[in-house]
Amino acid sequence: MSVFHRLPSEARAALDLEKGERVLTFAAADEGHVVATDLALHLPGGVRVPYEEIDRASWDEHGLLTVVTTKQRRHHARVPEPRNVPEALRERVNATIVVSKHVDLPGRGGVRLVARRKPGGDVVGWTFLYDEGLDPEDPGLRALAEQALEGVRRSMGV
Repeated sequence: MSVFHRLPSEARAALDLEKGERVLTFAAADEGHVVATDLALHLPGGVRVPYEEIDRASWDEHGLLTVVTTKQRRHHARVPEPRNVPEALRERVNATIVVSKHVDLPGRGGVRLVARRKPGGDVVGWTFLYDEGLDPEDPGLRALAEQALEGVRRSMGV
């Protein structure tokens, strides 16, 4: 029997899967289920977060899952027994990263440049993750980061 069919019926009914999307693993949450598929993490309340949009995820000692997207949106779910979800989540997010390189910005600190792709697809974009204390809205800082990105793209062929 597939993992999808082992999901409780209410969890199956709540999933909005893309055509061909496969369930890898799941765990019960306080308000539904957390489901890891081959393309995205599905959270209670119908929240679907594609892996290429996840910057980081963590569980605390109370079973609270926190997912932070590349646009700094935060999602939470309490998952008392996460089963295999953390491993699947880590593997799938890491598989989306094509390049991750920290670059120093002259006299300013630095920025991590991250190229991501959809699972099995082409690069969908670059994310700028600035060092703590730097203002990502600063146009001068953004211009330096864009220059650094062009250098990384040339050197890595991405």
